[in-house]
Amino acid sequence: MDFDSLFNAQLDTLKDEGNYRIFAELERKCGAFPKAKSHDEDCPEEVTVWCSNDYLGMGQHPKVIKSMQDAVAENGCGAGGTRNISGTNHQHKLLEAELADLHGKESALLFTSGYVSNWAALSTLGSRLPDAVILSDELNHASMIEGIRHARCNKVIWKHNDPEDLDRKLAALPSNATKIVAFESVYSMDGDICPMQEIVEVAEKHGAMTYLDEVHAVGMYGPRGGGVSEREGLADRITLIEGTLGKAFGVMGGYITGSEPMCDFIRSFSSGFIFTTALPPAVAAAARTSVAHLKQSDQERANQKIQVERLRKRLDDFGIPHLENPSHIIPVMIKDPVKCRMLADILMQDYGIYVQPINYPTVPKGTERLRFTPGPFHSDGDIEHLVQALATLWKQCAIAHQVA
Repeated sequence: MDFDSLFNAQLDTLKDEGNYRIFAELERKCGAFPKAKSHDEDCPEEVTVWCSNDYLGMGQHPKVIKSMQDAVAENGCGAGGTRNISGTNHQHKLLEAELADLHGKESALLFTSGYVSNWAALSTLGSRLPDAVILSDELNHASMIEGIRHARCNKVIWKHNDPEDLDRKLAALPSNATKIVAFESVYSMDGDICPMQEIVEVAEKHGAMTYLDEVHAVGMYGPRGGGVSEREGLADRITLIEGTLGKAFGVMGGYITGSEPMCDFIRSFSSGFIFTTALPPAVAAAARTSVAHLKQSDQERANQKIQVERLRKRLDDFGIPHLENPSHIIPVMIKDPVKCRMLADILMQDYGIYVQPINYPTVPKGTERLRFTPGPFHSDGDIEHLVQALATLWKQCAIAHQVA
């Protein structure tokens, strides 16, 4: 059988639909964020990155870099295997203590990514707790969906950010069910923020565990970067807070925080933890430095908010449609996959602006968009260059000047 023909047939369908993903070959320039060197022949050598999840540029912070360099010199490059085999490196324990403190929890547990932490924790909770039912917001991330699927327990989908629907769904469950309410704080594609207090109150009313994904909020919100749950004063009422070290903290890895027994339970039963090589000690050291820095420094967050508002205002000045939301994520709506890909290519090739098109299946068909994440190191000139380029392309491509 010609297997390549089977592969190519489906790839061709993706391309025809405008949903084939093309990855730009970029080289981040240390100390020059958000500038990067492009290795694509049709693009300028230097481009400005507008869609990074390194929201605050902490991946290039001098203290974070030095921390990683020092740890490599002291510990070498790798972890040597799983923590079960090679032991827990001291840097892992220091980072877990830092993360537990960030969220005001007893304990924390590290994973290799935010995807893995969601998949591992939810699958373990759902499969091991008696009569478990996971109630999942309908727009939860793919990693949460995969964890719930792998748990093979009963699941209930509730309407996005709708505490009343959640209340009805919880009330309909049998009294012996172990109820787990899974939701996010900041939803990365629309940039909306959940009504956290109402969700927590509904969960408490029904005796349900709360599982909160804060990956797009940690480092960004709250006086110490503990996320929306810290900002709203709700962290102590949430059973499990999950986060990432690869976005605002600028490094790599995922984690969960909660009670000592719960973290030990997941450590002891989760295959996604037990059988995965641990984070390199140098990565853990750099992440700990980043978390500790953002606990005491609000300057990065303050400057980032200024640039977010500046970009929103300039988009409004030119009538370029973007979803209104209270977060740092600015989705500019295109609503056509081919045009979305085309606009991204032109921005890159003609203007040195890198933004990745967001198409199906990441977002529903007909809601394709360009997702911008302005940071504290985007200059006013960067913003003006971006908006002028978008305004020119809007006229050329005849894209509607409103959000439906």
